[in-house]
Amino acid sequence: MTTTPPKKASAAVQARRVLVLNSGSSSVKYQLLDMNDRSRLAIGLVERIGETTSRLLHTPLTGGDAETRERTGRIADHAAALKAAAEELAADGLGLDSPELAAIGHRVVHGGLRFTEPTVVTDEVLKEIERLVPVAPLHNPANITGIRTAQAMRPDLPQVAVFDTAFHTTMPEYAARYAIDVETADAHRIRRYGFHGTSHAYVSRKAAELLGRTPEEVNVIVLHLGNGASASAVAGGRCVETSMGLTPLEGLVMGTRSGDIDPAVTFHLKRVAGMSTDEIDVLLNKKSGLVGLCGDNDMREIRRRIDEGDERAALAFDIYVHRLKKYIGAYSAVLGRVDAVVFTAGVGENSAPVREAAIAGLEELGLVVDAGLNAVRSGEPRLISPNYARVAVAVVPTDEELEIADQTFALVGRAESAGQEMPVGQVDN
Repeated sequence: MTTTPPKKASAAVQARRVLVLNSGSSSVKYQLLDMNDRSRLAIGLVERIGETTSRLLHTPLTGGDAETRERTGRIADHAAALKAAAEELAADGLGLDSPELAAIGHRVVHGGLRFTEPTVVTDEVLKEIERLVPVAPLHNPANITGIRTAQAMRPDLPQVAVFDTAFHTTMPEYAARYAIDVETADAHRIRRYGFHGTSHAYVSRKAAELLGRTPEEVNVIVLHLGNGASASAVAGGRCVETSMGLTPLEGLVMGTRSGDIDPAVTFHLKRVAGMSTDEIDVLLNKKSGLVGLCGDNDMREIRRRIDEGDERAALAFDIYVHRLKKYIGAYSAVLGRVDAVVFTAGVGENSAPVREAAIAGLEELGLVVDAGLNAVRSGEPRLISPNYARVAVAVVPTDEELEIADQTFALVGRAESAGQEMPVGQVDN
């Protein structure tokens, strides 16, 4: 292992920038933030890593109109991707070798039960993330690659893992357990973990702020509706239930994922259709949901088709909304008292028809949408329910990168206050 002497946290916190990395299997999204005012200095995306048609999109935000630069050509691996991103940042005077960089925050999808809060990456932490690969085979390997790559580039900096699952670890055991043999479940880590946790944490907190109350005072249902979709019931700032489970497949109808389904469907497909486990996996994760129902996973296109009288698109929309209503009703029962239902992410923030349809008919639960307010397009948190509504309905744009940056910088700050030294170094491969 290549190590660097422990670094006093105070040296890191004197710097005020945080780089946020979200490493996928063939992509890296990045944002550089100034934590003085929590503003973005630059954003970027490297996609199709390893292909001949790789592309980097980089947008500096430090002055004037944001103008995106594009770089095309093969980018061989994640190390090359991060190097290319670093070159673009350096061209704007924001190089990763800057002493102003305090830490690098990484989105890590699965943290199991061990990681309940942001964590500085050490040898043991990385090994535990690797041990969780069997329950997150599509995500954790890419997250690990991003961490290793960043460690190689800045071995002197704290690398902080922020876990999608962490916010949901407050679920009570009766909500997290599946009703299967306990010994089998424990041996193979089978339980409900939940995902999109950084989004649910951020949005539930902002919703309380929108209501003029503290998170501890409100009960909120959050509907994170993007290509991946999840719901959460948040009581007093703590998640008590969420729709995704062992994997992100469970729950709501999504762009390409089925969401809730009778487990016996998989046995039936194997026995009757002769499909392999891998084929069923692909079917449920990549060929189901909206795309399986109507051939499109873009809600804007589905709505266009509905307006033209397309019956398949209309049925897909109705199935999508029906599942949303079921979860709103179920989580209202779980919480007992609901102060707000909040829509977020790409579909939740931008599709007025989805919001209207999901709330329609739920007046007995205190839920009403004002058509005029719902039609307004805005990037700001806002109420879309009338003043007389017993339960607020809101739209709160999510900001997972800012949440990761906040958690990363706060962790470094807490270490500074305690006079602790932050582990740094490059972990063995």
